[in-house]
Amino acid sequence: METHAPGMMTVNAELNSTLGTAQLVRFHLPDPIDNVMRENEDAYRLDLCLTPRPGNARACYPNRWSSQRFERLGNVFLVPPGEKMQARSDGRCQQESLLLQLHSSSVDEWFDGELEWTSRRLMASLDIRDANIQGLLLRLVQEARQPGFASEMLVELIGAQLAIELSRYCNNVDTSTVAGGLAAWRLRVIDERLQEVQATPNLSELAEMCRLSVRQLTRGFRASRGCSIGDYVANSRIEHAKRLLATDQSVKAIAYTLGFSSPSSFCCAFRRATGDTPGQFRQRFNLTH
Repeated sequence: METHAPGMMTVNAELNSTLGTAQLVRFHLPDPIDNVMRENEDAYRLDLCLTPRPGNARACYPNRWSSQRFERLGNVFLVPPGEKMQARSDGRCQQESLLLQLHSSSVDEWFDGELEWTSRRLMASLDIRDANIQGLLLRLVQEARQPGFASEMLVELIGAQLAIELSRYCNNVDTSTVAGGLAAWRLRVIDERLQEVQATPNLSELAEMCRLSVRQLTRGFRASRGCSIGDYVANSRIEHAKRLLATDQSVKAIAYTLGFSSPSSFCCAFRRATGDTPGQFRQRFNLTH
């Protein structure tokens, strides 16, 4: 369980099932953070951030990596049972997240034998962009906010689906070849381009920047990051949208800034990715700040 000073985390809603516990929480982070998530031998911990993460959020597995190696934390990350994670960020913020603790027995039964958490799998666990996993977590968010008929049974079914999707995700990471990955400079070029708040680059632009064909780019990127470059780019655009919605820019201006063809297409894409309309997200964000 993560360590927090009193008052730094507020639990707003909780769902329980035989497979685990899901909580909607709000973090109050008045200063840059440097926290250690203690080892939990009995549970997988999933974190879905519903608002922008603090600036330069990153993490290290100190028992496995050099103490200087910190990798970027994505919108969804996973801490496996028995692993210690150290998380850092540079800025203060108010953050809303879904925290899901899944009993290890409910996940491990889907793996063929005992799962080995290699350095590559641990790296992939810090930024999970799998659409199926994110969709299931968003469904839990909806249920936590507005529980309905047979809520406990629904949570159990979603938990079982998540266990299966996590096993598939880890197996996909394991079967992709390291030799087919992109060079570090190419990954850095892609990330730097995606940090620019403007129209989203297409595959041809990114391939030209990396001096590769589109096919080489897509195959190499999946081998390096464990997800498609299309999902990675789309997720980055939604994260930009969250940050812009925290300002006073209009939804229309944000849509065109990010390269959407219309405000309605932006609203549809944002709701599909987050479960909220831009207006609902902005309202929720303003209530927490």
